[in-house]
Amino acid sequence: MREHEAACSANTRPLEVTAEVERYLCPRRKISFDGFVSFEGHRYGVPYWYVRRECRVNREGRVVHIYSDDLSRELVAHAVGTGADSWCERQWETSPAQPEGLPTQPVGTVVEQIAPPRTKPGFERFDFGRAE
Repeated sequence: MREHEAACSANTRPLEVTAEVERYLCPRRKISFDGFVSFEGHRYGVPYWYVRRECRVNREGRVVHIYSDDLSRELVAHAVGTGADSWCERQWETSPAQPEGLPTQPVGTVVEQIAPPRTKPGFERFDFGRAE
C-alpha cells in the first residue's frame, strides 16, 4: 500500500480551480416554492429577491454558501444546519406591495359550543354502577 501511495504521490499536483471545477464543486440546486434549497439533508433559505429558480450551493467547513446560478454573486451564507430548516434574512418579502392572502369575502362562519342534551343518552341503560 505504501509503495503504491509513494508512486502515485510523485505524479500528483494541485488541481487548478477553473470555471469547470468551480461548477463541479458548487452543484446546482433547485429552489423550492417556499424559498428553500436542499443540501446535505438540510433546507436553507434563499432571499426572495433572487428571481431565478436554480442556484449553486457549496460548503466550506461549518458554513454553507449559496451563490447565483452563474456563480457571479453570493446570495447568502448559513451555518451548517442541525435542525430542519434554516431561514435567511429577507427570505420572504413583507412590503405592502406583497399581498398577504386576506379573504376576498366577509367571513360568515360562526363557531358555537352546543349545550349538553337534556335527555338521557341511549347508553344510560348500560351504567351498571348507578343506584336505582
